[in-house]
Amino acid sequence: MHRVLNHALRALAVAAFLATTVGAAPVFADSNAAGAVYTLTNSASGNRVLIFDRAPDGTLTATGSVATGGNGGALGSQGSIALTGNGRWLIAANAGSNTVSAFSVDDGGLTLTDQVASGGSGPNSITTHDSLVYVLNGGGTPNVSGFRLRDGHLAAIAGSTRNLGAAGAGPVEVAFDQSGRVLVVSDKAANKVETFVVGEGGVAGTPTVFDSSGPAPFGFDFGKHGAVIFSEAASIPAGSSSASSYTLAKDGTLTAVSRSVSTTQGAACWLVVTKNGRFAYTANAASGTISLFEIDKETAALTLRNATAASGLAHPTDMAMSDNGKILYVLAAGSIVGYRIDEQGGLTWISTMTMTGTAGLAAR
Repeated sequence: MHRVLNHALRALAVAAFLATTVGAAPVFADSNAAGAVYTLTNSASGNRVLIFDRAPDGTLTATGSVATGGNGGALGSQGSIALTGNGRWLIAANAGSNTVSAFSVDDGGLTLTDQVASGGSGPNSITTHDSLVYVLNGGGTPNVSGFRLRDGHLAAIAGSTRNLGAAGAGPVEVAFDQSGRVLVVSDKAANKVETFVVGEGGVAGTPTVFDSSGPAPFGFDFGKHGAVIFSEAASIPAGSSSASSYTLAKDGTLTAVSRSVSTTQGAACWLVVTKNGRFAYTANAASGTISLFEIDKETAALTLRNATAASGLAHPTDMAMSDNGKILYVLAAGSIVGYRIDEQGGLTWISTMTMTGTAGLAAR
């Protein structure tokens, strides 16, 4: 009898332990206490990464800055800083010195581990997948150039530099799709989108060029099942910018789904998709607003849900999401503004961190 009772008590103790630990896990994940946000000064006299610790409630605290070893310069986009998928490394562009810098990431901040030539001129956008890093060089003859990241050091991949296929491209962003098999580039001046299939050894193939659904394709991000969502900074119809969705095949083929769905706002420059793939946000620089789109999980079709999900921003240009997908950070002129994302994609203001002279945004 005592043996049975002791067994039952042990079972109850185990159940209570599981209830407290397993039950508490989602709360811890939701708070995502360990986090940070990064942006660049982009100073021509010495570029630096600004570091902000992120509290569980999403508020930011400035904790210092680290020199990149290079100089800032003219950036045709805001995608000039990127974290690796595991959050261990940060890569930053130095547009004024045609280099990129690598940093190790830890709870104490950043440590510069390498600085190398970008493979072209005017690097303005960076993307990573596993150990691969690709840089979009927007100056001179625009190209993409690949690197292998090992222990914080960047090694150029032989044969990976590819010139863009669109004349007068005005490239804005480069990004790997979720599989890491295809690179996508937006060409705002040429109104084109380009794809590169990445083959053995991380070498990008020749570009395939597609007409953009609308003028000035700018920022973009990936949803579920091959969905790719683009912001279009030019006005369609007059006075408003737009967003378009596509599906991306393994061979790099883009197929338009929703063409130029109006934001009803001005200059939709940057775009991010939520971690669950349900929603997309555009940063509307001319209107000082954020627009919310819903993405159909089966077809990738777009529906504008709220043209002004956030407003009162001073020229918002870039956005980044916390790694748990619960917080959206917006880079506006002189500030980083944080919003909590609800289950329907709605945004609730958390805090505003003021600063000066920044470009690019990354969050973990």
